[in-house]
Amino acid sequence: MNIKQVKQTVIIRAAIIVSLLISVPRVLSFYDITDQISDDLVSISPKDIGLRFLAILIFSWVLLQFNTNTRFIYNKTSLLFRWVVTILINIVLWFVAVKILLYVYPLLIGQTIEGLEADLFYIIYFVVVLVLFFLSGILRYQIIHREDTIEKELLKQQSLENELTALRNQINPHFLFNSLNSLNSLVRENDDATQFINKLSFMYRYILQSSDRNMVTLKEELKFLDSYIYLIKTRYRERFFIEINIDDSLLSKCIPPLGLQVLVENAVKHNEISASNPLTVNVYTDNGFICVENEIRPRLTLAEGTGNGLSNLDKRLFLLKKQHITISDTDNVFKVKYSLN
Repeated sequence: MNIKQVKQTVIIRAAIIVSLLISVPRVLSFYDITDQISDDLVSISPKDIGLRFLAILIFSWVLLQFNTNTRFIYNKTSLLFRWVVTILINIVLWFVAVKILLYVYPLLIGQTIEGLEADLFYIIYFVVVLVLFFLSGILRYQIIHREDTIEKELLKQQSLENELTALRNQINPHFLFNSLNSLNSLVRENDDATQFINKLSFMYRYILQSSDRNMVTLKEELKFLDSYIYLIKTRYRERFFIEINIDDSLLSKCIPPLGLQVLVENAVKHNEISASNPLTVNVYTDNGFICVENEIRPRLTLAEGTGNGLSNLDKRLFLLKKQHITISDTDNVFKVKYSLN
């Protein structure tokens, strides 16, 4: 049984914080500070208590806001750089906050904070920085954990929906393959029909095999697309053309199953295909993106379909790779693309 453990860095940070908190009174006693504090403290008043409370409240909010939300705007930088910048900013906020309080206090309360009490302010606020820094880490962990849980549930739900759809449309695979083999034997003399059946058989086998996989390589998808193109060209012949220009270095990149076929099928479904208006679809890679585009020639009659092809692909991409497809229709060209990274 694999039990997840708390990271040692978290344990060490917690131990350091507790040690510092416990050690502070002892350190003050060592330097005879505790014996002198009562003589050096400014007189306590409601104004004094209110100002100190408000100062700690604002300081705590600023630190928590920065460490839990704001500092993650530079997440794309290296881990070492993030930690160094974060620690430096926390130190600057600590120093500036105490300086502001020491300046504002005499103006509002009428007494000056100096000597041991001023030093004590720096110590107290530094301990607050350490505590809040550690607390921010816990809060961020909870947020990340909750987001991961939500994403896993969404992916699970999407998976269940796909499985339900597959079950709803399921045909016994053995029966289908046996039927295709029987049909193949009947048309053995017809090479075109034999090739068509073989391509159809390969497509169905690919769909079955990839049904339990979230991602396939671009090379696998292109092989499947080749069979799909053969079926389309069998139907439309010289009225349908497709140009494929894929960078060989990207063939090992992964995409969702049917991640190309859906885009080509979308072009076939929604555009007029005739002798006078042949359809040309371009499939290519551009700066790490896979792109599928065609000239817009709307059908006079809409083809049958669920209309969920592009939205389904977009949902799968987001759940698997935190990406969305990009759709554009400028200059009478319909283009869909998404990143391979």
